[in-house]
Amino acid sequence: MFRYLRLYAHFLRFSFGRAMQFRFDFFFRVGMDTLWYAHYLAFFGVLFLHTERLGGWSRDEARLFAGTLFVCDAVQMTLFSNNLWQFPLAVNRGDLDYHLVRPVSTLFFVSLRDFAANSFLNLLMAAGVLVWAISVHPTPLPAWRIALFAAVLPFGILVHYCMQLVFLLPAFWLHSGSGLRDLYWSLDAYTARPVGIFTGWTRRLLTSLLPLCVVVSFPVRALVDPDPWPAVLQTIAVAAGAFLVLLFVWRRGLRAYASASS
Repeated sequence: MFRYLRLYAHFLRFSFGRAMQFRFDFFFRVGMDTLWYAHYLAFFGVLFLHTERLGGWSRDEARLFAGTLFVCDAVQMTLFSNNLWQFPLAVNRGDLDYHLVRPVSTLFFVSLRDFAANSFLNLLMAAGVLVWAISVHPTPLPAWRIALFAAVLPFGILVHYCMQLVFLLPAFWLHSGSGLRDLYWSLDAYTARPVGIFTGWTRRLLTSLLPLCVVVSFPVRALVDPDPWPAVLQTIAVAAGAFLVLLFVWRRGLRAYASASS
């Protein structure tokens, strides 16, 4: 464990040093996400001019949803996105060989090597929006609810990570991940929709087999539902299942991988 922490500290130092060499990109990404946050909050504001509830949630609960969405997206962009974006290229060019020979988990190295320091400030802004949404909620939220929410949120982020990587792993067999990557980003829009707006088989699909609505909506349900435990237990179960599927497909993919020396 300590070896991995030391290694990750080196990743952080390298990533922040590189980000300071490209300051325009650093501030451009901050500005881009700031506009997205403002646009999304304004979008909810317009919706609630015409309705009192959206998917069963009030304006204040929708703000909690938006803040949670911003945090999940910022974590994904900061920790994983740069790495996963490069994964199909690493498979195609044989660059994965360099990771396979290292004395650490290849999955760890592939997923976390590049820390997007230029997205880290966005993560702080997203956390600020979430804290604001909690503080202005008309009914004070109990401390145990906030703690439960904080405990469940990493499981939602884990589901998001697993889903994205599972969509890229067919690159081991197809030798191209661009189509599946684009498909995933199209489907990823469902994470930005409250689960309550879906019904019937669509809702069952988006909370089980393709659990994109679990990522954000279920941690918020743990915060605001009268009985939070069904949402909590389902989030944990879905995260565990998604991670097991990821490990299974990852191991099968490594067996099929044709290295640069093949």
